[in-house]
Order: sequence, then structure tokens, then C-alpha cells
Amino acid sequence: MKNYVKENNHIPVLLKEVIKFLKIKKNGIYIDCTFGTGGHSKQILKRIGKNGFLYSLDKDPSTIKYSKKIISKNFKFINDSFKNLFKYTKKFKINKKVDGILLDLGFSNNQIKNPNRGFSFMLDGPLDMRFNQKRGITAQTWINSSNANEIQNVIKKFGQEKFSKQISKNIVKYRKKKKIKSTLELSNIINKSIYKKNRKRNPSTKTFQAIRIHINKELKNIKKILEDSLKILSVTGRLLVISFNSLEDKIVKKFMKINSTKMFIPSKLPITNTEINILNKGRRLKIFKKIKPSNIEINKNVKSRSAILRIAELINC
Repeated sequence: MKNYVKENNHIPVLLKEVIKFLKIKKNGIYIDCTFGTGGHSKQILKRIGKNGFLYSLDKDPSTIKYSKKIISKNFKFINDSFKNLFKYTKKFKINKKVDGILLDLGFSNNQIKNPNRGFSFMLDGPLDMRFNQKRGITAQTWINSSNANEIQNVIKKFGQEKFSKQISKNIVKYRKKKKIKSTLELSNIINKSIYKKNRKRNPSTKTFQAIRIHINKELKNIKKILEDSLKILSVTGRLLVISFNSLEDKIVKKFMKINSTKMFIPSKLPITNTEINILNKGRRLKIFKKIKPSNIEINKNVKSRSAILRIAELINC
């Protein structure tokens, strides 16, 4: 018997579309790689039968309390990063048996609205930005110890911020007087580094995104889980990824495209048709059209406006 407790104010993005395209089987095995507060996981659990199973992961220790509110023999929560998923699927002997993997690359309102996490430039708090506050260096340590070139490169690469040079220069100049400790301190430095006429949105948006991505090694971890998914999914198993910025989406799009294409064999190469078929035989992805939130969803949850859902199904060929 399953017992669900209504919790938190976080709204799972593209929930109807996720459930539809997972094509949940009663006896299937599913993995929610980004549990958060359990929005997607709860709906998946409602649709699997007594022989189905859901594994959910999240590296943020604050999510453990939400996982404990799901009472089900068909559910297991793992407090770890999805970059380590393959280790667990191997342990549980479910490689090539998983019917669906979900990745929601956004972060929850509970993380954003907690000033102690340091994610928001709207709330004053310590510069942390780690998803797991027990591991890795804080944004404060990094911002106060890195040189101007490194700071500029991170802001430019992961934030696509055209004022990265001026921002990094002002950060280094400021910290000569005192250490940067809070989110609002950093936000004020950024605000003074960007010309007012260029302010279509909060000037701190791109820089905070860049530092968060860098601190948590987000893009590296996404590439790892995508590659591992090919070894975990069953034939007809589906991979669903919700991204929220162009950096994430480009990685997902490129991965799906590369793994959906047959190997290119030059026509003049001395190789038979039989040999070509052998080389092209194997597990490949079938890609579906990307999905964006409807206007109705965006009106209900403005944070969903930048979301893109990409779907691929593993097929034999």
C-alpha cells in the first residue's frame, strides 16, 4: 500500500507530458534521477503495479525528509548524485532492464527560497551554492581564491555573460578590501559591472548560474548519466530529460542525435554490405519531438517557461 503526503510548494514541471511519454508499464522498472521533493516520483508510483519498481536519486540531503514520506514496497530512495547511477544499477542487477529514466535538471523552490543555500541573488545568505552541502567547495571559497582569468572563463563559459571580464575584474578588486561572503555582496558587485541599458533581466542571473554550474560540475555529470543510460535502459526503454538552459539542452540534443545516427561508412571503403550491417547493428536511440510547457502551465508556474523536454527510446537495430 502506498501512502502519499501532500508537501511543499514546488510544482513538478511538464508532469502530464512526463507521465505520458514514460509509457509506464505496471511491472516496469523506472528511475527518477532528480527526486527533489518527489513530485514526479509520486505520480510514477501511482501508475506501477505490485511487481513494478521505482528508484529515485538526489544528492541533496535535504530531500531525504521528502523521500521518507513515501511509504511503498515498490520504492527505494538513494541519497547520491545521478553521476553514480551505474554503480547502483549494477548492484541491483537491473542494467538493460530499466523501462524509463527521468532527469529533471531544474532545482526546487525549496532550494531557491532557502537563503542558507546561497542559490538566490534575491535573498541574502552565505555564498554556498552546493547541492550537497557536505561535499565540495563553496562558491565563497571559489570566488575568493580564484584568479580573474578563471572567474572570467567560468562566467563566460557557463553563464554566456558578455560582461564576464568586467565582472571578474570588479570581483578581484572588491576582495582586495574584504572577503566576499554573501549572495547580496556578490550581486551588488555584478550589478555595478553591467550597463543599465543592457538590463533586460536581473544582472546577476547569468553569473549566479555559471558559478552554480561550475561548483556542482553539473554539465560533466549530465554527460556521464547520458552515456550510462545506454547501458541501463532496456530495449524500448525511454530516456526523458528536462533542461532549463541552452547549455544543458545542447548536451542532451547532441547526445541523442549522435546515438540515433547510423555509422557513416565511406563508399570507397573495401567493406561488404554484410559487414556494414554488423557495424550498424546494436542499440540506438529513436528521438521524439521536443516538448515545451503550454501557456497554461507557464501561467500557473512561471519557472517552467524555459523548460525543454527531450525524449528518446532505445531500440534494437
